[in-house]
Amino acid sequence: MAECKTSKNELENELFKSVYEKTPDYIKNLNLMDFSNDGEFVFTLKKEHLKPYNSKSNPEGLNLYEWFENYSNEAKVSTAGIRGPQNILFPQDTRFPINLVGIVLATLAKALVAKEKYKGKEILKVAGREVRYNSDLFLDAIARIQAAQGIKTLVPAGRKTIPIWLASFLAFKLDLVGGEYITSSHGISVKNATKDLNSQGSQYLPEESLEFVNKIQEIFEETEKKGFYKITIAAKDNPLIDEKIMKKLDDGVDLYVEYLKSGVAKPINLNLIKNFDNKIAIENVGGSAYRTLSRVLKKLHIEDKFIWFNTEEDSFFHSIGKYDTTPKGEKAFYDYSVDATVLAKKQNGEKYFPVIETLHYEDKLKSSPVGTVVLITDPDHDRLTITQTESSARIPFLKENGIDYVELNSDTVLTVFTANQAFLMLMDFWAKQLEAEKLWNKHPRFMIKTTASARSWDEWAANHGVKVVNVPVGFKEIANIMKKVELQLKNSPDKDVKVDDVLGNTINLGKNPRLLFGGEESGGMIMGTEDLIQSLAGRKAVAMREKSATEAIIVASALVAKLKKKHLSDYLQEIFDENNIIGRYDTRVDIAYYNESEPDIDKLKAAKTEGEGKRTKNDLFYLSMAIAVKEGKMTIDNVREVLNDSFKSLIFDNLKSVKFVGDGTYFEFDDKFIEIRPSGTDAKTKAYGGGSDKALIELYAASMGNYDGTITALHKKYVSKDLYNKAKEDALEYYLQFVEKDANNEPFIIPEYKF
Repeated sequence: MAECKTSKNELENELFKSVYEKTPDYIKNLNLMDFSNDGEFVFTLKKEHLKPYNSKSNPEGLNLYEWFENYSNEAKVSTAGIRGPQNILFPQDTRFPINLVGIVLATLAKALVAKEKYKGKEILKVAGREVRYNSDLFLDAIARIQAAQGIKTLVPAGRKTIPIWLASFLAFKLDLVGGEYITSSHGISVKNATKDLNSQGSQYLPEESLEFVNKIQEIFEETEKKGFYKITIAAKDNPLIDEKIMKKLDDGVDLYVEYLKSGVAKPINLNLIKNFDNKIAIENVGGSAYRTLSRVLKKLHIEDKFIWFNTEEDSFFHSIGKYDTTPKGEKAFYDYSVDATVLAKKQNGEKYFPVIETLHYEDKLKSSPVGTVVLITDPDHDRLTITQTESSARIPFLKENGIDYVELNSDTVLTVFTANQAFLMLMDFWAKQLEAEKLWNKHPRFMIKTTASARSWDEWAANHGVKVVNVPVGFKEIANIMKKVELQLKNSPDKDVKVDDVLGNTINLGKNPRLLFGGEESGGMIMGTEDLIQSLAGRKAVAMREKSATEAIIVASALVAKLKKKHLSDYLQEIFDENNIIGRYDTRVDIAYYNESEPDIDKLKAAKTEGEGKRTKNDLFYLSMAIAVKEGKMTIDNVREVLNDSFKSLIFDNLKSVKFVGDGTYFEFDDKFIEIRPSGTDAKTKAYGGGSDKALIELYAASMGNYDGTITALHKKYVSKDLYNKAKEDALEYYLQFVEKDANNEPFIIPEYKF
């Protein structure tokens, strides 16, 4: 039996100890697949593995049927890969959603689907990872299984880390069949996931996920029929696992720098950064961004303008976001994730940033001048949080403008901009740069944003003649609109491009439009280029398919350099004033119904199940009304009546509309919006708000997000039991109609590879 893993970090040791103690001996003794065996070997999936474990009647039970049910449910609704907690010490533990057996089965299924689609063709995919626990093992498993199926997998030399956007970029640029990337983004340390990338470099849409989910079902059926199913794992040095191509391409960094130079890294931005007198700090949470980002900045000749925090790779993320006490004050390991914008409340009710607190900027920035900007990126390097030190004397100004801050000492605060605020500054700055280059009027401009993102973005866009396409949460939704636009650009280059948004509007983008910005309030963004981006085989795109913190860092750095000693907060206020923006405040309330870090899987499952019930009740209360309005069975006056009755302390008299927006319910008021969005696969609710009064949107978001979902007599009066019970099913159908309308379903043709 393996001994408990140890660490030099006391808090990480507590995590290891807790996981070890809560793992039963039969899991610790599992030896299903030994990936330390560098040669080829076979894993035999047995009929017994599909059923629950029983020490007497089924000692080989892995309960894979239950795992598969949960996995397939997530595949239908996932916004960012199929993710979940794992047993960080014993990755073969199938009681957890993410486990080695599941990774093997999903990889095999995807390989079989690809072989059927591209029969007789050379299939190439890319595989990458960040620094999470077991990511290296999962990458090894993916590459070796694909090799056993005759699929060539491009991996970095030494199978080291690369960002998600680089894997996505290479899938598109090199015209690969797709890619696999192992990450759970900014989620808690014990979570992991596989992000499945298609030939566009975009995350799988539900119908693509269902193809391989159905293939797993076929594997299980054959296992039941024959009693077993043999899965070959190729040798570690199989020639189909190719490190040479990535080494030759410097992991694709050269190609990516070339792409950046056609967009955000043009001389107009680079020269500003090169002439900047101060240093900009980059926070590498987990350390994995450094390996790629440092090379990009060096090739752009701006590396000397930055200082770095946390350049060493660490699966525990340098203890960032980690505590030994829960929000309720209980003594237990608790992880707030590595999302720097997460707000929490102390026992005394005081709000604070738990993740920022663990970054220890009161020490790291002690000798840095006031005005220093810190750009915080997550382990897979796709999200960015922008912060800046300011004088404590500016606190009244920050409060007035809805800008949050953390006190570092008696004289200095750290402003923490939400992505809504930060990206408004970046899009405004980039628009001005295009105008300075006399490029702005050469094309109609458009933006793709999620409904949960800032109302201020829509207002700014209207003021600048930029068309806005609103989509559900998830970058794959943004990429799906890009592909619809590209299909029309290809087939009807002389006609206006028109697309539908998820709010039910048809948006005319004009002739030959260009994407100014695509992004979401959770910190991910991309910017388009003037000339369409071309793959090696000639496919064209208006922008890349994955959010990139590198793009954001370059634009943010150029803006900081342009402002010189002027604060970002001043620039934000100027944008609000110049554009007469009403909805200048925003908020997000994250409601987690259980402790995701609980190491006891039985307790975790029970708490999650209970929490999912609470989440679903909250969701259905709102969703059922949105569906009823959509189907003409309820009026907006009826909705106002129900909500005024349910929330005595809130007023809904100026509610204009309620709509289902693909994954949540969107309430539009005269002066604000509120969106209530349930997690599709976790016991969480997210409540978003934007408007003219910060205290008001915080009140509405918190009250509506925390509502227990009780169905009132008035609700029953307007919403039938049948409609209520079918609301989720009907919502999925409406979502799929939105995704599939005018979809770009052009088949991918594998080219003749020359690299």
